[in-house]
Amino acid sequence: METFSGLLQGFQVALEPVNLAVAFLGVVLGLVIGILPGLGGTSGVAILLPLTVFIAPTSGIIFLASIYWGALFGGVITSILFNIPGEPWSVALLFDGYPLARKGRAGLALTAAFLASIFGALVAVAIFSFLMKPLAEFSLKFGPPEMFAIMLMAFATFVGLGGAAPLKTVIMLVTGLLLAMVGLDVVTGMPRFTFGTITLLNGFHFVPITIGLYGLGEILASAEEGVAKLVGLQGRVGWRDLRETLRELKARFLTLLGSTVLGFWVGILPGTGATPASFLGYGIARQYSKEREAFGSGKLEGVIAPQAAAQAAGIGALLPMITLGIPGSPTAAVLLAGLFTWGLLPGPQLFVEKPDFVWGLVASMYLGNFMALLICLLAVPLLAAIMRTPYAILTPFIVLISLVGSYVIQNSLFDVWLTLLFGLVGYVLKKLRYPLAPLVVALVLGDLAERSLRQSLIMADGSPAIFFTRPLSALFMALAFLLFLWPLLRPALARLAPRPLEL
Repeated sequence: METFSGLLQGFQVALEPVNLAVAFLGVVLGLVIGILPGLGGTSGVAILLPLTVFIAPTSGIIFLASIYWGALFGGVITSILFNIPGEPWSVALLFDGYPLARKGRAGLALTAAFLASIFGALVAVAIFSFLMKPLAEFSLKFGPPEMFAIMLMAFATFVGLGGAAPLKTVIMLVTGLLLAMVGLDVVTGMPRFTFGTITLLNGFHFVPITIGLYGLGEILASAEEGVAKLVGLQGRVGWRDLRETLRELKARFLTLLGSTVLGFWVGILPGTGATPASFLGYGIARQYSKEREAFGSGKLEGVIAPQAAAQAAGIGALLPMITLGIPGSPTAAVLLAGLFTWGLLPGPQLFVEKPDFVWGLVASMYLGNFMALLICLLAVPLLAAIMRTPYAILTPFIVLISLVGSYVIQNSLFDVWLTLLFGLVGYVLKKLRYPLAPLVVALVLGDLAERSLRQSLIMADGSPAIFFTRPLSALFMALAFLLFLWPLLRPALARLAPRPLEL
C-alpha cells in the first residue's frame, strides 16, 4: 500500500507542467542522441548534466533520466534502418533487425522493437517500485565495513564480468581511484598529489572529466571513423504493423517476459548495464528457440529479446544507485554524479527527506518511456532523417555545449582545460580499446570508498579483520575476491569441464 501511495505522490510531481516539459525535452534529445552514431546515452547525459544546476533536483533527474530512455529507443531506428548501431546496446539489433527490414518488413521490425521496449520498461519499473524501499531499508544494516565491501564488489564486477581485458580494466580502476585521491586527505586534511598548486586542493570534479571522456572523446573518435552509410532503408509504422506486432508478441510472450526479467537482473549488477543485457537476451532467445538456425536472417525474437532486455537493464541500473549509491551502469554513474552535484545522498534518508525526488523519478520512468514510444511510432521517417545531418554541423555544436557545461559547474576555466585534456585521453583510450566505465565509476565512488575504508580501519584499530568478521561485509568481500580472480579461474574450470566423447 505504501508503494501505491508513493506512486500517486510521484505522478503528482511528474505531471507538474515544468517536469512534463523537461521530460519531453529530455526524451527528444535522447532520441536524437540515440540515433546519431558515436554519441550514446552516457555521453548525452554527461554533456547535459551541467544544465541541471539551473533547475530543481527533481526536474534535473527527470530530465537526465528521460534522455536515457529516449536514447534507448533512438538506437533502434539507426540499427534497423541503417545497419549502424546508434548505441552500444543496439548492436544486437543488427543481427536480425536489419535483415528483417531488408525483406520489406521494416515497419514490423521497428514496431516490435518499440513495443518490446515499452513492455520491458513497464515491467522493470513495476519491479523497481516494489524493490527499492525494502532494499533501501536493508541498507540501514550497512556500516563502513559493509559499504567498503560492496564498493569493492562493484569495482570487481568490471574485472570479472566486463567484456574488456581484465588488466586494462584494473588499470582504468586504479587510474580512477588515483584521480579521486587528488586534493585534501579525507582524514588528516593534508594535501595529496597537488604538486604544490592551489588549483588542485579541491581535487578533480568528476563532471568535466566525464564530459571529456564520453563527450569530446566520442566526438573525436566518430569524426575520425565517419559514417559510411547514410541512405538507409525506408521505414514507417502503420496500424497494420501495430496489429501484426501485437499478435506476434502475444505468441512470443514468454520470450519477451524472460528477456525483461533477465535484463533487469543484469542491470542491477554493478558496472554492467544495457549492453551486456542486450547480448545476453539475444543469446538466450536463440539458445531456446526451436528455429535457432534462422537467427541472423530476420527472426522477430532476435529483435524483441535484446531490446526488452536492454530497456529493463537501463531501469534496473538505477535501483542500486538510488538505494545504495552503487551505479549499475556507466549512465547510472553519471546520474549518481548528478545527485552529488545537487547535494543529495542515496540511501534510506533520501526516501525520508526527499520522497518527491524518489517517487517523481519513478513516475517519470512511466511517462518518459510512453513519450518515447508515441514519438517513435508517429515520427520514424523524421527521426531517421536526423542521420543525414552533416557531422560538420553537429560536431562544433556538441563541443560548444560540452565546454560551456564544464565551465558552469564551478565557474572554473580550469575545468574547461580539464575537459579538453580528457577529451584527448578518451580518444586515445578508445583507440587502444581501454574501457572508460571503470575509470568513471572509480572516480565517482573513490571518495566514498576511501572514507569507508579509513573509518572501518579506525573502528578496528587498524586491523583489516573487521571486513571478514561481520557477516554482510564478509559475504561481499568473498564475492569481490571471486570476481577479481574469475578471469584466472575461468580457463582452469573450462579445462576441468568434461569433454564430449569422440566416436
